[in-house]
Amino acid sequence: MLPKSKTKPKVSLNDLTALVYGPSKIGKSTWCSHAENALFLATEPGLNALEVFEAPITCWDDLLQACAEIAEGKHDFKTIVIDTVDNAYRMCADYVCKKFKIEHESDLGYGKGYALINNEFQRVLNKLAFLPYGLILISHSHERDIETRTGKHTRIVPTLPDKARKLVTGLVDLILFCDLDMKTGDDGKPMYQRVMRTKPSPNYDAGDRTGRLPEMIPLDFPTFLKAFNQTASGSAVSAARTKSEPATTAKPQNKE
Repeated sequence: MLPKSKTKPKVSLNDLTALVYGPSKIGKSTWCSHAENALFLATEPGLNALEVFEAPITCWDDLLQACAEIAEGKHDFKTIVIDTVDNAYRMCADYVCKKFKIEHESDLGYGKGYALINNEFQRVLNKLAFLPYGLILISHSHERDIETRTGKHTRIVPTLPDKARKLVTGLVDLILFCDLDMKTGDDGKPMYQRVMRTKPSPNYDAGDRTGRLPEMIPLDFPTFLKAFNQTASGSAVSAARTKSEPATTAKPQNKE
């Protein structure tokens, strides 16, 4: 059925999909563990220091079964965390190879194996993203040499294969890069703070479709949530005021 009204922007993190990536041990899983009623679909060990709801995922069939149970809605979880999406993709590749009785995706020729894997991977992620829960995908980071018209430079990106990375970054609402920000202390020595970078840069992948987040924010979930919700509330108040003002008092918007 065709819609009769426009959708409204989502104002809750539980309605959004995010990619959180960065170097090992920086605190990605810890950050995600503070999301509301989070369920971890753990595709690798590494949660032993955290008190979380964890469903071990050892193969793609495990992930499909977990997705089916999540979709039934007979639970109290509000956020689904795949930790890590890199391992989930490898499990998807193994699943497709086993299904078609090949040892490697290239064995089917003409890129067919890669296409089958990416289609299956995208199918399942899309299904999860459409469910009424927040979805957070965790990935590691690495440096890649990028060729441009002006030369070669290094860019930090998630450790997924290129096509899978493009599928994920195209799907999510937030791309949050976990990094160390260096400042000089009063004693002249360098000081490091764990941060999240949220805006696009030539040097790393990041993005915020909501437009609510500052360019850099401490890697601390309560601080992140406060900034996200404050901006959402401010936008709602601003929109209500604008709607109540007579048209003659409206100011032209700056399009710069």
